[in-house]
Amino acid sequence: RSRDHSEAELDQEEQEKQPMTGGLDACGDAASPGAAEKNGSVHLKIPEEAEVKFTGLSKEELLRVAGTPGWVRTRWALLIVFWLGWLGMLVAAVVLILQAPPCRDLPELNWWNKGPLYQIGDVQAFSQNLKGLEQRLESLEQLKVKGLVLGPIHVAPADQPKDLRFEEISPDAGNLEQFKGLVKAAHKKAVLFLFLLLQSALVFWLDQGVDGVQLAGVERVASVVPLLWSDIRAIVQNGTEERAKKRVLIGVTERTSADEVSSLLSSTGVDLLLSGVLRAANTDATERAQSIQQLYSSHNQSRLAWSLGGRADGHLATLGGPALLRLHQLLLLTLPGTPVFNYGDEIGLEDEGTNFPKMLWDSAEEPNGTLKVRNREQQEERESSRRLFQALSELRGRERSLMFGDFLLLYNSSSSLAFLRSWDQSERYLAAFNWADEAATLPLSLPALPQHATVSLSTDDGSPASNSKVQLEALRLGPGQATLLKFPYSA
Repeated sequence: RSRDHSEAELDQEEQEKQPMTGGLDACGDAASPGAAEKNGSVHLKIPEEAEVKFTGLSKEELLRVAGTPGWVRTRWALLIVFWLGWLGMLVAAVVLILQAPPCRDLPELNWWNKGPLYQIGDVQAFSQNLKGLEQRLESLEQLKVKGLVLGPIHVAPADQPKDLRFEEISPDAGNLEQFKGLVKAAHKKAVLFLFLLLQSALVFWLDQGVDGVQLAGVERVASVVPLLWSDIRAIVQNGTEERAKKRVLIGVTERTSADEVSSLLSSTGVDLLLSGVLRAANTDATERAQSIQQLYSSHNQSRLAWSLGGRADGHLATLGGPALLRLHQLLLLTLPGTPVFNYGDEIGLEDEGTNFPKMLWDSAEEPNGTLKVRNREQQEERESSRRLFQALSELRGRERSLMFGDFLLLYNSSSSLAFLRSWDQSERYLAAFNWADEAATLPLSLPALPQHATVSLSTDDGSPASNSKVQLEALRLGPGQATLLKFPYSA
Protein backbone atom coordinates (compact mmCIF):
# COMPACT_ATOMS: atom_id res chain seq x y z
CA ARG A 1 0.00 0.00 0.00
CA SER A 2 2.85 2.40 0.71
CA ARG A 3 4.23 1.68 -2.75
CA ASP A 4 0.93 2.63 -4.36
CA HIS A 5 0.84 5.82 -2.38
CA SER A 6 4.35 6.75 -3.56
CA GLU A 7 3.45 6.14 -7.21
CA ALA A 8 0.38 8.31 -6.86
CA GLU A 9 2.46 11.20 -5.55
CA LEU A 10 4.95 10.79 -8.39
CA ASP A 11 2.15 10.91 -10.97
CA GLN A 12 0.79 14.08 -9.39
CA GLU A 13 4.23 15.76 -9.59
CA GLU A 14 4.57 14.81 -13.26
CA GLN A 15 1.21 16.34 -14.06
CA GLU A 16 2.16 19.58 -12.35
CA LYS A 17 5.27 19.79 -14.55
CA GLN A 18 3.16 19.60 -17.75
CA PRO A 19 2.07 22.96 -19.22
CA MET A 20 -1.60 23.78 -18.73
CA THR A 21 -2.21 24.21 -22.49
CA GLY A 22 -0.05 21.31 -23.60
CA GLY A 23 -1.26 18.24 -25.49
CA LEU A 24 -4.66 17.81 -26.98
CA ASP A 25 -7.71 19.50 -25.59
CA ALA A 26 -10.90 17.75 -24.90
CA CYS A 27 -11.85 17.89 -28.57
CA GLY A 28 -8.55 16.35 -29.71
CA ASP A 29 -7.13 19.57 -31.29
CA ALA A 30 -3.42 20.09 -31.55
CA ALA A 31 -1.62 22.24 -29.04
CA SER A 32 -1.56 25.99 -29.73
CA PRO A 33 1.65 27.95 -30.32
CA GLY A 34 1.48 29.04 -26.73
CA ALA A 35 2.52 25.50 -25.73
CA ALA A 36 6.00 26.79 -25.08
CA GLU A 37 4.74 28.46 -21.91
CA LYS A 38 6.20 26.80 -18.84
CA ASN A 39 4.96 26.24 -15.37
CA GLY A 40 1.44 27.15 -16.35
CA SER A 41 2.17 30.95 -16.54
CA VAL A 42 -0.21 33.00 -18.77
CA HIS A 43 0.53 36.52 -20.13
CA LEU A 44 -2.57 38.72 -19.96
CA LYS A 45 -2.74 42.14 -21.80
CA ILE A 46 -4.47 44.66 -19.65
CA PRO A 47 -5.95 47.53 -21.73
CA GLU A 48 -4.76 51.03 -20.87
CA GLU A 49 -7.21 53.41 -19.32
CA ALA A 50 -8.83 55.71 -21.96
CA GLU A 51 -7.57 59.33 -21.82
CA VAL A 52 -10.23 61.64 -20.55
CA LYS A 53 -10.82 64.59 -22.98
CA PHE A 54 -11.76 68.06 -21.75
CA THR A 55 -15.15 69.04 -23.16
CA GLY A 56 -15.51 72.39 -21.50
CA LEU A 57 -17.29 73.56 -18.46
CA SER A 58 -20.86 72.66 -17.88
CA LYS A 59 -23.55 75.29 -17.56
CA GLU A 60 -23.48 75.07 -13.79
CA GLU A 61 -19.69 75.39 -13.70
CA LEU A 62 -19.78 78.39 -16.06
CA LEU A 63 -22.34 80.14 -13.92
CA ARG A 64 -20.20 79.59 -10.86
CA VAL A 65 -17.04 80.91 -12.60
CA ALA A 66 -18.79 83.86 -14.29
CA GLY A 67 -19.81 85.27 -10.99
CA THR A 68 -16.28 85.56 -9.63
CA PRO A 69 -14.91 89.11 -9.12
CA GLY A 70 -12.11 88.66 -11.68
CA TRP A 71 -14.43 87.82 -14.56
CA VAL A 72 -16.87 90.56 -13.62
CA ARG A 73 -14.10 93.18 -13.79
CA THR A 74 -12.87 91.75 -17.12
CA ARG A 75 -16.32 91.95 -18.70
CA TRP A 76 -16.80 95.53 -17.59
CA ALA A 77 -13.39 96.50 -18.96
CA LEU A 78 -14.11 94.93 -22.37
CA LEU A 79 -17.54 96.56 -22.52
CA ILE A 80 -16.08 99.99 -21.76
CA VAL A 81 -13.36 99.53 -24.41
CA PHE A 82 -15.97 98.52 -27.02
CA TRP A 83 -18.21 101.54 -26.44
CA LEU A 84 -15.28 103.95 -26.27
CA GLY A 85 -14.02 102.61 -29.62
CA TRP A 86 -17.48 102.86 -31.17
CA LEU A 87 -17.95 106.44 -29.95
CA GLY A 88 -14.46 107.33 -31.17
CA MET A 89 -15.20 106.10 -34.68
CA LEU A 90 -18.52 107.97 -34.69
CA VAL A 91 -16.84 111.22 -33.63
CA ALA A 92 -14.10 110.75 -36.24
CA ALA A 93 -16.68 110.20 -38.99
CA VAL A 94 -18.61 113.33 -37.99
CA VAL A 95 -15.42 115.41 -37.91
CA LEU A 96 -14.39 114.17 -41.37
CA ILE A 97 -17.82 115.00 -42.77
CA LEU A 98 -17.77 118.49 -41.25
CA GLN A 99 -14.24 119.24 -42.39
CA ALA A 100 -14.68 117.84 -45.92
CA PRO A 101 -15.46 120.48 -48.57
CA PRO A 102 -19.10 120.35 -49.69
CA CYS A 103 -19.78 118.79 -53.09
CA ARG A 104 -21.03 121.19 -55.75
CA ASP A 105 -24.48 120.63 -57.14
CA LEU A 106 -24.39 119.24 -60.65
CA PRO A 107 -25.63 121.73 -63.25
CA GLU A 108 -28.75 121.02 -65.24
CA LEU A 109 -27.80 119.80 -68.70
CA ASN A 110 -29.92 119.48 -71.80
CA TRP A 111 -29.42 116.61 -74.21
CA TRP A 112 -27.64 118.87 -76.70
CA ASN A 113 -25.00 119.74 -74.07
CA LYS A 114 -23.92 116.13 -73.54
CA GLY A 115 -22.04 115.53 -76.79
CA PRO A 116 -21.10 116.93 -80.19
CA LEU A 117 -23.61 117.91 -82.85
CA TYR A 118 -23.10 116.58 -86.37
CA GLN A 119 -24.19 118.57 -89.44
CA ILE A 120 -25.18 116.87 -92.70
CA GLY A 121 -25.99 119.53 -95.25
CA ASP A 122 -26.34 117.17 -98.22
CA VAL A 123 -27.84 113.73 -97.63
CA GLN A 124 -26.81 112.50 -101.08
CA ALA A 125 -23.16 113.37 -100.47
CA PHE A 126 -23.19 111.66 -97.10
CA SER A 127 -25.19 108.48 -97.68
CA GLN A 128 -27.12 108.79 -101.00
CA ASN A 129 -30.52 109.06 -99.28
CA LEU A 130 -32.35 108.95 -95.96
CA LYS A 131 -32.38 105.15 -95.93
CA GLY A 132 -28.62 105.12 -96.32
CA LEU A 133 -28.31 107.62 -93.48
CA GLU A 134 -30.31 105.30 -91.24
CA GLN A 135 -27.78 102.56 -91.97
CA ARG A 136 -24.96 104.91 -90.90
CA LEU A 137 -26.41 105.68 -87.47
CA GLU A 138 -24.26 102.97 -85.89
CA SER A 139 -21.12 104.73 -87.11
CA LEU A 140 -22.32 108.05 -85.68
CA GLU A 141 -23.20 106.38 -82.39
CA GLN A 142 -19.59 105.21 -82.09
CA LEU A 143 -18.53 108.87 -82.25
CA LYS A 144 -20.85 109.63 -79.29
CA VAL A 145 -22.78 112.13 -81.41
CA LYS A 146 -25.79 113.50 -79.53
CA GLY A 147 -27.48 115.50 -82.26
CA LEU A 148 -27.84 115.33 -86.01
CA VAL A 149 -28.42 118.57 -87.95
CA LEU A 150 -30.01 117.46 -91.20
CA GLY A 151 -31.04 119.32 -94.29
CA PRO A 152 -32.59 121.12 -95.86
CA ILE A 153 -34.24 118.17 -97.58
CA HIS A 154 -37.48 119.79 -98.77
CA VAL A 155 -38.36 120.39 -102.41
CA ALA A 156 -36.48 123.50 -103.55
CA PRO A 157 -36.14 123.92 -107.34
CA ALA A 158 -33.24 126.16 -108.31
CA ASP A 159 -34.20 129.77 -109.04
CA GLN A 160 -37.90 128.96 -108.60
CA PRO A 161 -38.92 130.31 -105.19
CA LYS A 162 -42.61 129.95 -106.03
CA ASP A 163 -42.19 126.17 -106.28
CA LEU A 164 -40.72 125.73 -102.80
CA ARG A 165 -42.64 123.07 -100.89
CA PHE A 166 -41.43 123.01 -97.30
CA GLU A 167 -43.61 120.09 -96.28
CA GLU A 168 -42.47 117.77 -99.05
CA ILE A 169 -39.18 115.87 -99.11
CA SER A 170 -37.10 116.08 -102.26
CA PRO A 171 -37.12 112.78 -104.21
CA ASP A 172 -33.32 112.96 -104.37
CA ALA A 173 -33.19 112.66 -100.56
CA GLY A 174 -35.98 110.12 -100.10
CA ASN A 175 -39.56 110.26 -98.95
CA LEU A 176 -41.56 110.89 -95.80
CA GLU A 177 -41.71 107.21 -94.84
CA GLN A 178 -37.92 106.97 -94.97
CA PHE A 179 -37.71 110.10 -92.86
CA LYS A 180 -40.04 108.67 -90.22
CA GLY A 181 -38.01 105.47 -90.18
CA LEU A 182 -34.84 107.50 -89.70
CA VAL A 183 -36.33 109.44 -86.78
CA LYS A 184 -37.55 106.24 -85.14
CA ALA A 185 -34.19 104.50 -85.56
CA ALA A 186 -32.32 107.51 -84.17
CA HIS A 187 -34.53 107.72 -81.11
CA LYS A 188 -34.01 104.01 -80.45
CA LYS A 189 -30.30 104.70 -80.13
CA ALA A 190 -31.09 107.01 -77.22
CA VAL A 191 -28.00 109.02 -78.14
CA LEU A 192 -29.03 110.56 -81.46
CA PHE A 193 -31.70 113.17 -81.95
CA LEU A 194 -32.75 114.69 -85.22
CA PHE A 195 -33.57 118.21 -86.10
CA LEU A 196 -33.97 119.89 -89.46
CA LEU A 197 -32.44 123.02 -90.87
CA LEU A 198 -35.62 124.80 -91.93
CA GLN A 199 -37.09 128.28 -91.93
CA SER A 200 -40.71 127.36 -92.53
CA ALA A 201 -43.27 124.67 -91.81
CA LEU A 202 -42.01 124.29 -88.24
CA VAL A 203 -45.20 122.77 -86.88
CA PHE A 204 -45.36 120.13 -89.61
CA TRP A 205 -41.80 118.90 -89.06
CA LEU A 206 -42.00 119.05 -85.29
CA ASP A 207 -45.06 116.82 -85.53
CA GLN A 208 -42.90 114.30 -87.42
CA GLY A 209 -40.71 113.83 -84.35
CA VAL A 210 -38.00 116.42 -84.99
CA ASP A 211 -36.25 117.50 -81.79
CA GLY A 212 -35.43 121.07 -82.77
CA VAL A 213 -34.57 123.46 -85.59
CA GLN A 214 -31.58 125.44 -86.76
CA LEU A 215 -32.20 128.82 -88.36
CA ALA A 216 -29.69 130.86 -90.36
CA GLY A 217 -29.62 134.66 -90.27
CA VAL A 218 -31.24 134.66 -86.87
CA GLU A 219 -30.40 138.33 -86.22
CA ARG A 220 -32.45 139.45 -89.24
CA VAL A 221 -35.53 137.46 -88.25
CA ALA A 222 -35.35 138.60 -84.63
CA SER A 223 -34.90 142.28 -85.46
CA VAL A 224 -37.03 142.71 -88.58
CA VAL A 225 -40.08 140.63 -87.60
CA PRO A 226 -39.95 140.31 -83.81
CA LEU A 227 -43.51 138.97 -83.58
CA LEU A 228 -42.65 136.13 -85.97
CA TRP A 229 -39.54 135.42 -83.96
CA SER A 230 -41.56 135.25 -80.75
CA ASP A 231 -43.91 132.75 -82.40
CA ILE A 232 -40.97 130.62 -83.57
CA ARG A 233 -39.52 130.55 -80.05
CA ALA A 234 -42.88 129.63 -78.56
CA ILE A 235 -43.44 126.80 -81.05
CA VAL A 236 -39.98 125.27 -80.61
CA GLN A 237 -39.05 125.95 -76.99
CA ASN A 238 -42.35 125.60 -75.15
CA GLY A 239 -42.95 122.05 -74.00
CA THR A 240 -46.24 120.18 -74.09
CA GLU A 241 -47.82 117.49 -71.96
CA GLU A 242 -47.46 115.02 -74.82
CA ARG A 243 -43.76 115.76 -75.20
CA ALA A 244 -41.63 116.09 -72.09
CA LYS A 245 -38.28 116.19 -73.92
CA LYS A 246 -37.02 119.68 -74.64
CA ARG A 247 -36.55 120.88 -78.18
CA VAL A 248 -33.55 122.97 -79.15
CA LEU A 249 -33.55 126.23 -81.08
CA ILE A 250 -30.19 126.89 -82.72
CA GLY A 251 -29.35 130.18 -84.37
CA VAL A 252 -26.64 130.79 -86.96
CA THR A 253 -24.89 134.11 -87.53
CA GLU A 254 -21.92 135.17 -89.62
CA ARG A 255 -20.79 137.72 -87.05
CA THR A 256 -17.27 137.20 -85.74
CA SER A 257 -16.98 139.80 -82.99
CA ALA A 258 -17.30 138.38 -79.49
CA ASP A 259 -19.18 141.53 -78.41
CA GLU A 260 -21.75 141.19 -81.19
CA VAL A 261 -22.16 137.47 -80.68
CA SER A 262 -22.65 137.95 -76.93
CA SER A 263 -25.27 140.65 -77.53
CA LEU A 264 -27.08 138.52 -80.10
CA LEU A 265 -27.08 135.50 -77.80
CA SER A 266 -28.76 137.59 -75.10
CA SER A 267 -31.31 139.33 -77.33
CA THR A 268 -32.53 136.39 -79.41
CA GLY A 269 -32.98 133.87 -76.60
CA VAL A 270 -31.76 130.93 -78.70
CA ASP A 271 -30.52 127.84 -76.90
CA LEU A 272 -27.30 127.73 -78.94
CA LEU A 273 -25.72 130.23 -81.31
CA LEU A 274 -23.25 129.23 -84.01
CA SER A 275 -20.94 132.07 -85.02
CA GLY A 276 -17.65 132.80 -86.75
CA VAL A 277 -15.80 133.79 -83.58
CA LEU A 278 -13.20 131.02 -83.84
CA ARG A 279 -12.74 131.26 -87.62
CA ALA A 280 -12.47 135.03 -87.94
CA ALA A 281 -9.89 136.11 -90.51
CA ASN A 282 -6.50 137.27 -89.20
CA THR A 283 -7.29 135.91 -85.75
CA ASP A 284 -4.32 134.67 -83.76
CA ALA A 285 -4.34 132.57 -80.60
CA THR A 286 -4.40 135.64 -78.35
CA GLU A 287 -7.56 137.09 -79.92
CA ARG A 288 -9.14 133.65 -80.00
CA ALA A 289 -8.44 133.20 -76.28
CA GLN A 290 -9.91 136.62 -75.48
CA SER A 291 -13.10 135.83 -77.41
CA ILE A 292 -13.49 132.50 -75.62
CA GLN A 293 -12.94 134.11 -72.24
CA GLN A 294 -15.42 136.91 -72.94
CA LEU A 295 -18.22 134.59 -74.03
CA TYR A 296 -17.57 132.19 -71.14
CA SER A 297 -17.66 135.05 -68.62
CA SER A 298 -20.88 136.53 -70.04
CA HIS A 299 -23.04 133.43 -70.55
CA ASN A 300 -23.76 130.03 -69.10
CA GLN A 301 -21.62 127.53 -70.97
CA SER A 302 -24.72 125.44 -71.72
CA ARG A 303 -25.63 128.14 -74.28
CA LEU A 304 -22.22 128.31 -75.95
CA ALA A 305 -21.56 126.49 -79.22
CA TRP A 306 -18.22 126.23 -81.01
CA SER A 307 -17.59 125.52 -84.66
CA LEU A 308 -14.81 126.05 -87.20
CA GLY A 309 -16.80 125.00 -90.25
CA GLY A 310 -20.35 124.44 -91.34
CA ARG A 311 -22.79 123.97 -94.15
CA ALA A 312 -22.06 127.33 -95.73
CA ASP A 313 -18.38 127.55 -94.83
CA GLY A 314 -16.90 124.16 -95.58
CA HIS A 315 -15.00 121.48 -93.73
CA LEU A 316 -12.53 121.69 -90.88
CA ALA A 317 -9.55 120.26 -92.79
CA THR A 318 -10.01 122.80 -95.58
CA LEU A 319 -10.57 125.87 -93.43
CA GLY A 320 -7.87 125.14 -90.86
CA GLY A 321 -5.52 123.01 -92.94
CA PRO A 322 -5.04 119.23 -92.87
CA ALA A 323 -1.97 119.51 -90.62
CA LEU A 324 -4.03 121.18 -87.87
CA LEU A 325 -7.09 118.93 -88.13
CA ARG A 326 -6.44 117.00 -84.91
CA LEU A 327 -5.47 120.17 -83.04
CA HIS A 328 -8.82 121.74 -83.93
CA GLN A 329 -10.68 118.54 -83.02
CA LEU A 330 -9.09 118.64 -79.56
CA LEU A 331 -9.85 122.37 -79.23
CA LEU A 332 -13.57 122.05 -80.04
CA LEU A 333 -14.06 118.99 -77.83
CA THR A 334 -12.42 120.55 -74.76
CA LEU A 335 -13.86 124.09 -74.80
CA PRO A 336 -16.74 124.88 -72.41
CA GLY A 337 -19.89 124.47 -74.45
CA THR A 338 -21.27 122.32 -77.27
CA PRO A 339 -18.94 121.37 -80.15
CA VAL A 340 -20.48 121.36 -83.64
CA PHE A 341 -18.86 119.50 -86.54
CA ASN A 342 -19.53 119.12 -90.23
CA TYR A 343 -19.87 115.62 -91.66
CA GLY A 344 -16.46 114.14 -92.41
CA ASP A 345 -14.59 116.39 -89.97
CA GLU A 346 -13.77 113.29 -87.93
CA ILE A 347 -11.67 111.87 -90.80
CA GLY A 348 -10.32 115.11 -92.28
CA LEU A 349 -12.65 115.24 -95.29
CA GLU A 350 -11.67 118.18 -97.52
CA ASP A 351 -13.77 120.35 -99.82
CA GLU A 352 -13.12 119.54 -103.47
CA GLY A 353 -14.61 122.48 -105.33
CA THR A 354 -17.80 122.16 -103.28
CA ASN A 355 -18.86 122.44 -99.66
CA PHE A 356 -20.54 119.05 -100.01
CA PRO A 357 -17.84 116.54 -101.02
CA LYS A 358 -18.76 112.88 -101.07
CA MET A 359 -18.23 111.16 -97.74
CA LEU A 360 -15.44 108.58 -97.69
CA TRP A 361 -16.38 105.20 -96.22
CA ASP A 362 -13.12 103.27 -96.30
CA SER A 363 -13.22 99.51 -96.80
CA ALA A 364 -11.39 98.94 -93.50
CA GLU A 365 -14.34 100.44 -91.68
CA GLU A 366 -17.09 99.39 -94.09
CA PRO A 367 -16.44 95.93 -95.60
CA ASN A 368 -19.09 96.39 -98.28
CA GLY A 369 -18.15 99.96 -99.14
CA THR A 370 -18.30 100.94 -102.81
CA LEU A 371 -15.40 103.39 -102.75
CA LYS A 372 -11.89 102.09 -103.21
CA VAL A 373 -9.12 103.38 -101.01
CA ARG A 374 -6.88 105.47 -103.22
CA ASN A 375 -3.92 105.40 -100.95
CA ARG A 376 -3.16 103.24 -97.96
CA GLU A 377 -1.40 106.06 -96.12
CA GLN A 378 -4.37 108.38 -96.60
CA GLN A 379 -6.67 105.69 -95.29
CA GLU A 380 -4.53 105.16 -92.19
CA GLU A 381 -4.46 108.92 -91.61
CA ARG A 382 -8.25 109.09 -91.78
CA GLU A 383 -8.61 106.15 -89.41
CA SER A 384 -6.15 107.71 -86.97
CA SER A 385 -8.04 111.03 -86.99
CA ARG A 386 -11.30 109.20 -86.42
CA ARG A 387 -9.86 107.28 -83.46
CA LEU A 388 -8.70 110.53 -81.85
CA PHE A 389 -12.10 112.12 -82.42
CA GLN A 390 -13.86 109.12 -80.90
CA ALA A 391 -11.51 109.01 -77.89
CA LEU A 392 -11.99 112.73 -77.23
CA SER A 393 -15.76 112.49 -77.59
CA GLU A 394 -15.92 109.52 -75.20
CA LEU A 395 -13.70 111.32 -72.69
CA ARG A 396 -15.82 114.47 -72.86
CA GLY A 397 -18.99 112.49 -72.19
CA ARG A 398 -17.41 110.64 -69.27
CA GLU A 399 -15.45 113.34 -67.40
CA ARG A 400 -17.33 116.04 -65.52
CA SER A 401 -14.47 118.50 -65.83
CA LEU A 402 -14.72 118.38 -69.63
CA MET A 403 -18.51 118.21 -69.91
CA PHE A 404 -19.46 121.11 -67.64
CA GLY A 405 -16.34 122.01 -65.64
CA ASP A 406 -14.96 125.48 -64.99
CA PHE A 407 -12.72 127.13 -67.57
CA LEU A 408 -9.46 128.83 -66.58
CA LEU A 409 -7.15 130.45 -69.11
CA LEU A 410 -3.56 129.52 -68.18
CA TYR A 411 -1.42 130.82 -71.02
CA ASN A 412 -1.78 132.38 -74.43
CA SER A 413 0.45 133.95 -77.03
CA SER A 414 0.14 134.72 -80.72
CA SER A 415 0.58 131.04 -81.59
CA SER A 416 -0.08 129.00 -78.45
CA LEU A 417 -2.82 128.50 -75.90
CA ALA A 418 -3.37 126.55 -72.68
CA PHE A 419 -6.42 126.32 -70.44
CA LEU A 420 -7.64 124.24 -67.52
CA ARG A 421 -10.98 122.45 -67.14
CA SER A 422 -11.93 121.46 -63.59
CA TRP A 423 -14.98 120.48 -61.59
CA ASP A 424 -15.18 120.19 -57.81
CA GLN A 425 -13.02 117.23 -56.72
CA SER A 426 -12.95 115.53 -60.13
CA GLU A 427 -9.79 114.96 -62.13
CA ARG A 428 -8.44 118.11 -63.78
CA TYR A 429 -7.71 118.39 -67.52
CA LEU A 430 -5.22 120.77 -69.09
CA ALA A 431 -5.36 121.40 -72.85
CA ALA A 432 -2.36 122.95 -74.60
CA PHE A 433 -2.08 124.00 -78.27
CA ASN A 434 0.68 125.20 -80.59
CA TRP A 435 -0.36 126.64 -83.98
CA ALA A 436 3.19 127.60 -84.96
CA ASP A 437 5.36 125.90 -87.57
CA GLU A 438 8.11 125.43 -85.00
CA ALA A 439 8.22 123.88 -81.55
CA ALA A 440 7.12 125.94 -78.57
CA THR A 441 7.67 125.76 -74.82
CA LEU A 442 4.80 126.80 -72.55
CA PRO A 443 5.74 127.92 -69.02
CA LEU A 444 2.89 126.60 -66.89
CA SER A 445 3.94 127.22 -63.30
CA LEU A 446 0.87 128.62 -61.58
CA PRO A 447 0.26 127.81 -57.89
CA ALA A 448 -2.87 125.85 -58.82
CA LEU A 449 -0.86 123.46 -60.98
CA PRO A 450 1.32 120.53 -59.93
CA GLN A 451 4.86 120.11 -61.20
CA HIS A 452 3.96 117.15 -63.39
CA ALA A 453 0.87 115.92 -65.24
CA THR A 454 -0.07 112.74 -67.08
CA VAL A 455 -0.62 112.66 -70.84
CA SER A 456 -4.19 111.67 -71.64
CA LEU A 457 -4.25 112.26 -75.41
CA SER A 458 -1.95 113.85 -77.95
CA THR A 459 -2.35 114.81 -81.59
CA ASP A 460 1.09 113.33 -82.38
CA ASP A 461 1.09 109.55 -82.14
CA GLY A 462 3.47 108.45 -79.41
CA SER A 463 5.00 111.87 -78.67
CA PRO A 464 4.58 112.26 -75.79
CA ALA A 465 3.42 108.75 -75.05
CA SER A 466 0.02 108.23 -73.49
CA ASN A 467 0.08 107.94 -69.67
CA SER A 468 3.61 109.35 -69.54
CA LYS A 469 4.58 112.17 -67.17
CA VAL A 470 5.48 115.65 -68.45
CA GLN A 471 6.82 118.68 -66.62
CA LEU A 472 4.44 121.64 -66.65
CA GLU A 473 7.03 124.31 -65.89
CA ALA A 474 8.40 123.85 -69.40
CA LEU A 475 5.78 122.02 -71.46
CA ARG A 476 7.19 121.46 -74.92
CA LEU A 477 4.90 121.11 -77.94
CA GLY A 478 5.96 120.28 -81.47
CA PRO A 479 4.85 122.21 -84.56
CA GLY A 480 1.06 122.13 -84.89
CA GLN A 481 0.76 119.86 -81.86
CA ALA A 482 -1.86 119.79 -79.13
CA THR A 483 -2.03 117.63 -76.04
CA LEU A 484 -4.52 116.92 -73.28
CA LEU A 485 -3.03 116.38 -69.81
CA LYS A 486 -4.65 115.31 -66.56
CA PHE A 487 -3.83 115.44 -62.87
CA PRO A 488 -5.81 114.60 -59.72
CA TYR A 489 -7.59 117.01 -57.41
CA SER A 490 -5.66 118.12 -54.35
CA ALA A 491 -7.03 120.13 -51.45
